[in-house]
Amino acid sequence: MRILVTGGAGFIGSHLIDRLMHENHEVLCLDNFFTGRKHNIQHWVGAPNFELIRHDVTDPVRLEVDQIYHLACPASPVHYQYNPVKTIKTNVVGTLHLLGLAKRVKARILLASTSEVYGDPEVHPQAEDYRGSVNTIGPRSCYDEGKRVAETLCFDYHRQNNVDIRVARIFNTYGPRMLENDGRVVSNFIVQALKGDAITVYGDGSQTRSFCYVSDLVDGLMRLMNGDCIGPVNLGNPEEYTVLQLAQKIQSMVNPGAQIQFKALPQDDPRRRQPDITLAKQALKWHPTIPLEAGLETTIQDFRSRVEGAIPAPSIPYVEV
Repeated sequence: MRILVTGGAGFIGSHLIDRLMHENHEVLCLDNFFTGRKHNIQHWVGAPNFELIRHDVTDPVRLEVDQIYHLACPASPVHYQYNPVKTIKTNVVGTLHLLGLAKRVKARILLASTSEVYGDPEVHPQAEDYRGSVNTIGPRSCYDEGKRVAETLCFDYHRQNNVDIRVARIFNTYGPRMLENDGRVVSNFIVQALKGDAITVYGDGSQTRSFCYVSDLVDGLMRLMNGDCIGPVNLGNPEEYTVLQLAQKIQSMVNPGAQIQFKALPQDDPRRRQPDITLAKQALKWHPTIPLEAGLETTIQDFRSRVEGAIPAPSIPYVEV
């Protein structure tokens, strides 16, 4: 098939492209390179079935494709709060443009939504029928509310124009090619430990997260795209860890002598976050397979090559698991 991946030079997008290229699809990677990096997809440049397009999804795009994976949007608070107006435009205007494209060319479109639509949840774990607890005017709302509107647009285009949609709600994902400066706990803790800095934990570290390795997530996205379930479907690892447990695990794996430092918790930071993946198991026959420690070992190795070597990380081949 001819497949468009928006945000294809980013962390998750580039791993998805690796998988699609290994399956011999014709792949169009579209990215404005705000958080995407060319070296993430450099190894495919020049391949006859790969095309790289520098483009911002807030501007219309006209292409002929069979499928669209719409991943374009900064996903970490550091980056999406840098220009919050642009973030919500990416989520709303960008999604409108991609849905319009899907309607015109009769392509199936998958929206990469987020667990952030649940906000600071009052229900635990979070299932797809939970409507969330989001601060509509807080500093995170440009992303949280932007993704909620993007979901609304998908379902309105589906009901009104019969556009073939899929909606994935992605929970915390980690792995090689994460940005060193994205402000998320896995990358923060690894980089701090590698540099010999104190590992910074916000709050008392009792807030919980679940961590899904990127190859598991990519498998879930492709099963959703190519299956019959429209969604929304939670994609994440249901194993729950406190932030302090994660810090201590990375401390022991990277630098046992590193100090752990506690700082004030940011506004609207979710207290608990754990996906209910019952629907993904039933409809997609999907569940994560990579244990946290194994995934962290590969991720730490990738960060070490960048932080200590000061060179771009080598391409990470996709391994079927």
